[in-house]
Amino acid sequence: MAAYKDLVGQKITKVTSDPSEPKTGQMWYNSTEGKLRGLGIISAWSSGAGLNTARDSLGSFGIQTASVGVGGNTGTASNLTEEYNGSGWTNGTNYPASLRYPEGTGTLTAGIVAGGGPSAATTVNKYDGTSWTSANGLPTASYAGTMFGSQTSSVYALGYNTANTDASYEFDGTNWTNGGTANTARRELAGSGTLTAGLVFGGSPSTAATEEYDGTSWTTSGNLGTARYGLAGSNAGTQDSSLAFSGGNPAITTNERYNGSTWSTDTAVSTAARFLAGTGTANSALKFGGYTGSARTTSTEEYNKSENIVTAAAWASSGALTTARNNLTGCGTQTAGLGFGGETGPGTARAETEEYNGSSWSEQSDLNTARFNLAGCGIQTAGLAFGGSSPSAKVNNSEEYNGSSWTASPGNLNTTRDQMGGAGIQTAGLAFGGQLPPNAMSTATEEYDGSSWTSVNSMGTGRRLMGSGGIQTSAFGAGGYVDGSGNQTATEEYDGTNWTAGGALILARHALAGAGASNTAGLVFGGNSITGATEGYDGTNWSTRPSMATARFRLGGLGTQTLALAFGGSSPPIVATTEEFTGETTTANVTDFTTS
Repeated sequence: MAAYKDLVGQKITKVTSDPSEPKTGQMWYNSTEGKLRGLGIISAWSSGAGLNTARDSLGSFGIQTASVGVGGNTGTASNLTEEYNGSGWTNGTNYPASLRYPEGTGTLTAGIVAGGGPSAATTVNKYDGTSWTSANGLPTASYAGTMFGSQTSSVYALGYNTANTDASYEFDGTNWTNGGTANTARRELAGSGTLTAGLVFGGSPSTAATEEYDGTSWTTSGNLGTARYGLAGSNAGTQDSSLAFSGGNPAITTNERYNGSTWSTDTAVSTAARFLAGTGTANSALKFGGYTGSARTTSTEEYNKSENIVTAAAWASSGALTTARNNLTGCGTQTAGLGFGGETGPGTARAETEEYNGSSWSEQSDLNTARFNLAGCGIQTAGLAFGGSSPSAKVNNSEEYNGSSWTASPGNLNTTRDQMGGAGIQTAGLAFGGQLPPNAMSTATEEYDGSSWTSVNSMGTGRRLMGSGGIQTSAFGAGGYVDGSGNQTATEEYDGTNWTAGGALILARHALAGAGASNTAGLVFGGNSITGATEGYDGTNWSTRPSMATARFRLGGLGTQTLALAFGGSSPPIVATTEEFTGETTTANVTDFTTS
């Protein structure tokens, strides 16, 4: 038997603590614990951010970190396109036709979708990551089949026209030709692989049948362990390494892995669904949408088989504010936050200031000027409050916090307003937008240097009650409200000199909260109409994140895109609720080994 050193090129090292970044194949002896350790392979599903629109019978293509969901059934046939970036979903360009059961294959930037119903269609379109282009249609109208391969070398297999079919068609990037005839006619099946090494499995009427394709003919292979239809698979998998998950009636959570000849049970999905979609490989897959048996779902799950443990992004409840209020603001980090101002009822301005230590809030010295609809920035020991409304009027004064008390700043805002956005730190702050007295929208932008405010280039669109974040040289304002026009989706980015248009929010809303270190790493949550919806921003697009447990608006927010805090607001009623957001994390799966 070969020695460990001969296999991996190094000896087992004796250490007193585990390596911070162990490498694949590495083993070590932890003398403190008295244990032989290494990286163990783990397979698991974790919840991801949901689709924007619940639907079943949708087409799909791509990999786990770059997937596309197309069309489907929302109650009627849909033309929606959504793209997944590994963290959440964003809306793409609508498909040229509204169809249920379209089938897709390829990549996000080179995909192809064919067929669809409810009346069988020959429709075929190519996707380049931005737009759809019409291609030559299928030789025979079909829906609820499956596809595998690439945009320029693919197979559309089986499906339904006026009856289940056993036909397959091959595409060379331009033209379709007849392919081999399958052994079992069926629809609502799944597939993976390439034109010359393809795989199909399951289908309706409920079957466990599996067949392999070599580019010419179909060969029967090992059956699924559980017969089912309306299932999904890792459609970027290979002929000898694929997953088959969920489906059935009633829907099941069963997940199976194919090794080139037989199927074996693997880790089950969390949410059972049929007529769902799947993308990715056998080691890195994505499951989304479908019908649970009672409703269409936005559910998204990621599958990973690796030496890493993936923990999904999530909101978690934490200690409540001492004083429940809305229209407050905050600054700082998730473990050292500051919340101040707000209202406990209409027109009841508050001066309360509270510090958050990562688990609970504690009362501190009050603001000198009680106010609501104010803005703030900074950190827990160096905060800045500015603008807002007192019970009788809008105010323009600023206050600085030193970790124990507030001091009136010598510098007042040049433009008196409330409901504005804020970003930055105490010595480099930014105020933008808001509402002028008595109620006009403002585009004004001002920079603070630690003692005074200076007017700089204005925003493109005046609005109030935005979500905001970032620093003085890299800030964003998203959503908000324009009197006469209602809720907004627009995002504007500030680079320290100018404002430019950014990507649109998925959900139009106002009175939302924001967090983030820059205009390429933002987070917004909550808002009106009353929602817990959360979206992340990469500087180009907003994409979904898990929603807050408590839907609310006029709340406070602080922190970063991956470690944020939401507090207070109105559900209604006015609440003291606090929730912590943690982005998706990946850690090494350190495992103990024995010599026996």
